[in-house]
Amino acid sequence: MRNQPKYNFFKNASYALKGIKDLIKTETSFKIELVIAIFLLPVLIFIDVVLLDKIVMFIALMGMLIAEAMNSAIERVVDLVTLDHHIMAGRAKDVGSAVVLLSVVVFAVVWTALLYVNLF
Repeated sequence: MRNQPKYNFFKNASYALKGIKDLIKTETSFKIELVIAIFLLPVLIFIDVVLLDKIVMFIALMGMLIAEAMNSAIERVVDLVTLDHHIMAGRAKDVGSAVVLLSVVVFAVVWTALLYVNLF
């Protein structure tokens, strides 16, 4: 049996908000991607594309932020375990970075393709 307190939606939501606040305070890459998202969300609302395309574009945009948050979590856990150079620690961090890169590629391809098809 796990030793954890009873589930509380509001307390759990406060942990999530605390994590987002920490990402904004400490992670430059997350801040850059968040600015991109804040700029593109209104564009997404007002652009003339079908709802399904908007949903796919939104998922691709949020996927970038999610990947960056996961990468930051991986890096922090690795740094908690060891600050010494270890090949497996480096590999874990590299895989986290690869996830971010792949999410950025997906974002760029989805947005480029759907904007091209719908606007030109």
